[in-house]
Amino acid sequence: MPEPAAYRIRPMDRRDLPAVLAIEEQSFATPWTSRTFVNLMRRPNAALFAAVDVRNAVVGYAVIWFAGGEGELGDLAVRHSDRGRGIGSALVDTVLVEARERGAHEIFLEVRASNTGARTLYERSGFQDVGNRPGYYNDPVEDALIMRREVSR
Repeated sequence: MPEPAAYRIRPMDRRDLPAVLAIEEQSFATPWTSRTFVNLMRRPNAALFAAVDVRNAVVGYAVIWFAGGEGELGDLAVRHSDRGRGIGSALVDTVLVEARERGAHEIFLEVRASNTGARTLYERSGFQDVGNRPGYYNDPVEDALIMRREVSR
């Protein structure tokens, strides 16, 4: 296995959007748009993080928003060439810290039932299956698993 690239996680900003959108397109059948990310950046109840390498190139990102003591991990992706290097886990850990700081008691997310890589990442991070959304995803039509994790204080 190759040596992990050095990276750090910081708040996402507008300058990151071209790289974020490229990863989003590469990762999802129905990718979010630039407008979605920009609108979330404006919301005080949302937090967006970018994982960047030593050249400050975006290699991954995560988006979470909060309401009523809960967080929803709405989006997380890592560039294909950088997967398996702990970046996804570090992004989840960052989201958990943010949730704790904002007083959230639990975090939810939806994931494609067939996305075993993401499901494994989330399970290793303490998320558990708590439900199913039939036909949630398009292209192809597929169920979403709802996963939940308590946020420790």
